[in-house]
Amino acid sequence: MNDVQNPIYKTDALIAEDIDKYLDAHQHKTMLRFITCGSVDDGKSTLIGRLLYDSKMIFEDQLEALQADSKRVGTQGQEIDFALLVDGLAAEREQGITIDVAYRFFTTEKRKFIVADTPGHEQYTRNMVTGASTADLAVILIDARKGVLVQTRRHSYLAQLVGIRNIVLAVNKMDLVDYDQSAYLDIVQDYREFAAQIGITDFTAIPISGFKGDNVTDRSANTPWYDGPTLMEHLESVEVSADADLAKPFRMPVQWVNRPNLDFRGFSGLISGGTVKPGDAVRIVPSGKTSTVKSIVTFDGDLTEAQAGQSVTITLDDEVDCSRGSVIAAADSPPQVADQFEATVVWMADEALLPGRSYWLKLATQTVSASLQAPKYAVDVNTMEHLAAKTLDLNAIGVAELVTDKPIAFLPYKDEDGTLNKTLGGFILIDKITNQTVGAGMLHFALRRSQNVHWQALDITREARAGMKNQEPKVLWFTGLSGSGKSTIANLVEKRLHRMNRHSFLLDGDNVRHGLNKDLGFTDTDRIENIRRVGEVARLMTDAGLIVVTAFISPFRAEREMVRQMCAEGEFVEVFIDTPLSVAEERDVKGLYKKARAGDLKNFTGIDSPYEVPEAPELRIDTTKMTAEEAADRIVEYVLGW
Repeated sequence: MNDVQNPIYKTDALIAEDIDKYLDAHQHKTMLRFITCGSVDDGKSTLIGRLLYDSKMIFEDQLEALQADSKRVGTQGQEIDFALLVDGLAAEREQGITIDVAYRFFTTEKRKFIVADTPGHEQYTRNMVTGASTADLAVILIDARKGVLVQTRRHSYLAQLVGIRNIVLAVNKMDLVDYDQSAYLDIVQDYREFAAQIGITDFTAIPISGFKGDNVTDRSANTPWYDGPTLMEHLESVEVSADADLAKPFRMPVQWVNRPNLDFRGFSGLISGGTVKPGDAVRIVPSGKTSTVKSIVTFDGDLTEAQAGQSVTITLDDEVDCSRGSVIAAADSPPQVADQFEATVVWMADEALLPGRSYWLKLATQTVSASLQAPKYAVDVNTMEHLAAKTLDLNAIGVAELVTDKPIAFLPYKDEDGTLNKTLGGFILIDKITNQTVGAGMLHFALRRSQNVHWQALDITREARAGMKNQEPKVLWFTGLSGSGKSTIANLVEKRLHRMNRHSFLLDGDNVRHGLNKDLGFTDTDRIENIRRVGEVARLMTDAGLIVVTAFISPFRAEREMVRQMCAEGEFVEVFIDTPLSVAEERDVKGLYKKARAGDLKNFTGIDSPYEVPEAPELRIDTTKMTAEEAADRIVEYVLGW
């Protein structure tokens, strides 16, 4: 490690007296996770670099590289540019900004720390949410020359939104305003007025200079008017609510069913709340089955008690239905179960939210299919005003209703008493095609209607209906451009099935828009809802034992996959009617392409609205090489297994 002049942290005398005792004490130090956030160029990276430097967490070769880089690409003349310790990406160094979230670990004699340097540029606000999701404390930096800015407000609101209770207002670059007390007090007052609007009732304000080191680790002689703690003193002494999770009822999301042999069946996971011991009564959610804890197994042996924060394997006295995604909870205080919710959503994708589109929702160890309705409102982080919104764009924050395809175990992200339930209340949304995280959210509550609607048990099963018809239910999903020949081929397929005494029904894209979907237009959102409704109807028809033939452009892969997920395994058959745009446009029997080219028909697939080609359809029909009759014969043969 480098030799820092006037070291702040003196080695504990216990090292010389009892090294084993010292190492044990070091191992059991508390951990504080915190983030630095604020607007662009407020000095976040510089501050973290200073903390690493002063805590002697830089090796000699790192220091030499830092000194060389400071001269080559630094922004502080010939002096050390501490920001370079954190800004690792070449693009960050070139622009002098933070783009990605950078995590750094350091330790003092009193506590361990993990700090996340989050980007200040509005474009990368989504990265700030990532860093804030696990933080106990947020250091909101403000440039003493600029005061409270838009990103200061945005990051403060996000920190409050994800439940960070410890806020430090670090008024930075005091050296550039000659350590003016009035400038500092004005900024603190401005921030206090804004903080009150978003529910931040308490924060710690500290005047600092990350570059010069004033009030970072040592009290500064340049601010004799300030008598509060230094930043490091505050970080070392602030209370971390480590016991908050222990006070909660026992809950453990199951990550893995451990079955190494026929004689052992355990359920592994990280305990998110409370304590558990052998003999405790537990309930499996969402199934509702009850049992008793038989043993608590770890690599180091069985435990007599386990608590929040520990990863364990639990065995039960009974053979109950429990799998990944289930939650083992205290029998008398299980989490709630629902499939419809109100939630706050932070949108993190370049492509705007499409209401009705199906996304993967991950909450704890549960992964389900979910769709969001159009937002109730979006939040203006500057005024806290609720704005009308039809969608959410990149970095937008809004409140919306969401529906999952099956009930999930959950808790409100924030209880009425302010208790946080991050594990069972926070979720992310994942695009089903790209597998990219597109949003993060916090559940408010279950919608009451979801608790009043139940599946009605029926005596006649779908298998019985299909058996009476002597056929296997299918959904033949024809997709392709307008003019590709979908309706023509679909009609021929149904005629052939009818002649073979098969029970079928044809759902055509144009026909359903005269009745079922007459209220829908052709925007992306309306197209998604159009397909969702048709998918639900098709699924009900397969319950009746029918072979359902559909002919829809259905331009988006995500919606075709949504319908596939609605159907039973093997019942969905995607039939791609592959016709080049030029050929489809030549046919243009309805004159639609001509109108679209002239600008008289908006959102027309292939012209000003995209068509996403199927990646792995069950059948691909090339209409440039096959007649409609030949195509129909091939499809029927596939369906009947000939």
